[in-house]
Amino acid sequence: MKISYFVVALSIGIALSSPLHPLHAAAEKPGDGTAAGMASNEGKVLSTLDAPGYTYMELATTEKRFWIAAPTTRVKVGDRVRFEQSLVMKNFNSKTLNRTFDQIIFVNSATIVK
Repeated sequence: MKISYFVVALSIGIALSSPLHPLHAAAEKPGDGTAAGMASNEGKVLSTLDAPGYTYMELATTEKRFWIAAPTTRVKVGDRVRFEQSLVMKNFNSKTLNRTFDQIIFVNSATIVK
């Protein structure tokens, strides 16, 4: 029986985005230690990479730097982005970008915070 990686990733993403999942609750919890009024599911765009169907964004908070991959999104360096976390992957290799990310968060959506 063959199960595609997409189906598995989608299933995991749905489970993680459920309000009953502990990671979802943590992402929604205000005052979780992120400074400067930035929620744990937000960051300032440091750099971007575009690939077919995705925009990869390197984000930063006052505490950390991390990468997300969102459906194609028009953003620029300096924008503040809020996202809905879906799936965290470690050692993800993007063949399109010819790059391996130590960790990346695939998200359902990313929006610019004004």
